[in-house]
Amino acid sequence: MDKCTLLRFQGYDKSFSLFNINYFKAIEQIKLSSKLEALSLGILEFKNQRLGKLVEEFVFFQLRQDASVEWIIENIQIQEEQRTIGELDAIYGSNEKSFHLEIVYKFYLYDTLQTYSNPLSYWIGPNRRDTLDYKLDKLKTKQFPLLFNKVTQKQLISQNINTTHMQQKLCFKAQLFLPHNNSEINIEPLNTKCISGFYVSFKAISTFEKLEFYIPKKLDWLIIPHHNVDWLDYDTAIISIGEHISSKRSPMVWLKYSNSDIKKCFITWW
Repeated sequence: MDKCTLLRFQGYDKSFSLFNINYFKAIEQIKLSSKLEALSLGILEFKNQRLGKLVEEFVFFQLRQDASVEWIIENIQIQEEQRTIGELDAIYGSNEKSFHLEIVYKFYLYDTLQTYSNPLSYWIGPNRRDTLDYKLDKLKTKQFPLLFNKVTQKQLISQNINTTHMQQKLCFKAQLFLPHNNSEINIEPLNTKCISGFYVSFKAISTFEKLEFYIPKKLDWLIIPHHNVDWLDYDTAIISIGEHISSKRSPMVWLKYSNSDIKKCFITWW
C-alpha cells in the first residue's frame, strides 16, 4: 500500500461514529476491529477514487480482520426489470447470524445562515447541497427498508441468502466543523469527538494571511494533518482557493500555525 493510502486509512480509522447512541433504535452501530496488522504486509490495494467508495473498501477490510466474520457480499445492486432500484452496501455472516450493513462517511458544517427547529437540521455539506437531515431520512425511508422490498427478497433468495432473521447495522462516521471562533455550540445528540476543525467564509480569509496553507484533494480530506506536505504562502494559496470559490466549491485547507499546531478548515463560498 502506498503511503498516501495508508494515511487515508489511518485518518478514516481514527474517525468517530457520528452518534453517541443508536439513532435508529432497532439498528446498532457496528464495532469494527482495530487489529490492523495486515496493513504492515504492504500488499493491500484500495483502488476507489471516490471518497465514499474508498471508505466502503476500508470498512470491508476491517470486517475481514474479524475472525468471526465468515463471508461478505459487497455492493448488492437490486434489479427490477433491468432497472436498478437501490443498492445494499454489504451483507455478511458472523457467528451463524447474518447482517445488512449500510456505510456513511460525511463532512458537515454547522450552518449559521438560517435558523432551524430541529438541531440536526443545522448540519450541512460544505457546498450547501448535502444535509444530515436528508441523509438520515434516506437511511430511514429507503436504504434500510430496501432489504424488505419484495424484489430484494426474491433476488437474495436466488443467491441462497436468507433474510428471515437478518439484523441491520450502521457505520456512520463523520467530521464536523464549527464556525470560526464559535466553538461553544451544543451539538447534542451528535458525538463531540467528531469535531475536526472549523470553517470560515472566503470573505474573511485575510484573517489567516500570516499562516501557511495546504489544500488537500478530496480523498485526502480523510488524512490527519501533518507538516510533511508542500505548504503554500497566503498569496499563492488564495489564488487556488479563489478558483474553487468562483465555482461555488468550498475547499478544505490545512492551516499551519506551527509544526505542532495544524488545523483543518473549510473555506466556504457562502
